[in-house]
Amino acid sequence: MNFSFKQNIFNVSEEQFNKLALEIFYYQAKNNSVYSKYLELIDVRPESILQIEKIPFLPIKFFKNFTVSCLDISQNTEFFESSSTGGEGVSRHYIHDKNLYQTSLINCFEYALGDPKDYTFRFLLPSYLERGRSSLVYMANVLLEISGKGGFYLNDFKKLATDLKQDISRGEKVVLLGVSFALLDFAKLFPMELQNTIVMETGGMKGRGPEIIRAELQSFLMDKFQLKQIASEYGMTELLSQAYSLRDGKFTCPPQMKILIHQTTDPFTPERLGKTGQINIIDLANIESCCFIATSDLGRIHQDGSFEVMGRFDNSDVRGCNLMYE
Repeated sequence: MNFSFKQNIFNVSEEQFNKLALEIFYYQAKNNSVYSKYLELIDVRPESILQIEKIPFLPIKFFKNFTVSCLDISQNTEFFESSSTGGEGVSRHYIHDKNLYQTSLINCFEYALGDPKDYTFRFLLPSYLERGRSSLVYMANVLLEISGKGGFYLNDFKKLATDLKQDISRGEKVVLLGVSFALLDFAKLFPMELQNTIVMETGGMKGRGPEIIRAELQSFLMDKFQLKQIASEYGMTELLSQAYSLRDGKFTCPPQMKILIHQTTDPFTPERLGKTGQINIIDLANIESCCFIATSDLGRIHQDGSFEVMGRFDNSDVRGCNLMYE
């Protein structure tokens, strides 16, 4: 199927989103063998699905053990790979069109923060830089190329502190994006007033010390950097879109992305507005893999459509999961 609307998914109304989501669902139910088998095992006939709220979401763990793709995988097919923390295995997301990912990540950033050209980027992503196929590092490289200002820092906190002070003295608008453990370490060693700076955490404490909740992390960083807010980026290897939070831990989705919350005790039943449940994501940019992902995250949606991430849970007991591994 030729998706001529690829470049149109980034500027859709809710009605258009729902229509496209259903169209892509029918396509992926037929052409993605892993998703098709999963639907068969949970006894869902694709033609019976007439609303996006009824679309089954593929458990994200399947990206660790199966090839989740609608197209043939060749030796030349690009892919992004997650880290392997806690012995959970590596997720692999096959990418047939990197231009689509680039368009998506730029659209997501512009939707939340405006033109990347307006910012100097400082990236503190040590655990990701040590991996060769990180989608986050790819995203950072694209933003850095557009901006032309900034750089990466593996473990050189002193150089980062020096560069940030120079940015501030020149009146630059800065985005300091880093994994949680690295931002914590940097803040402990180099507390400073970061004027005109958006400090953005992208998670990443697993296997790097005791887990802390996002509120504790942000409170610590606000104190050390003398800021009123800490921003967050919500993305993952298995998605081509990202959501951003600029304040209060509330994320906003770009037009091509939608969050649905389902009950943790029954992952096929929607949860009530404002109640905490499993975060399910529709990402229209995942046209060539699977647009309908059941994450391992807990969250809730607010009246204004924003959402929060509350923590993680184990969704391995979802009906159909065990049969896929037999």
